[in-house]
Amino acid sequence: MLTDPIADMLVRIANASRVRHVSVNIPLSRVKLAVAEALERGGYVNSIVKKGKKVKKHFSLNLVYTEGGPKIHEVKRISKPSRRVYIKAQDIIPVRQGRGSVILSTPRGILTGEEARRDGVGGEALFTIW
Repeated sequence: MLTDPIADMLVRIANASRVRHVSVNIPLSRVKLAVAEALERGGYVNSIVKKGKKVKKHFSLNLVYTEGGPKIHEVKRISKPSRRVYIKAQDIIPVRQGRGSVILSTPRGILTGEEARRDGVGGEALFTIW
């Protein structure tokens, strides 16, 4: 049993990116799908494809690569089930001098840091990605 399904998703994405896989399969849940959509808006994922039936539902993420290698270099979990971390809208700062993103769970859904700052909403800081 997984205690932190978002961390499992992030590890799958980071490992697939490191070995230069074109896509990665992730078990389907609404939260993980919302995180994947935020990654797509942030430019880290090309497309999201839902697959499977009933119990075996999953989705596939097509990862983005640049000429120098993978766009995803590292993913760091911030808020965990054992320690929740919340950020106000005015406290959201750029990650890695703007080369990365922070993903937040807000009252308006899962958003990137840029979207949350623009909309003026804070929330739980899920992870950073660069």
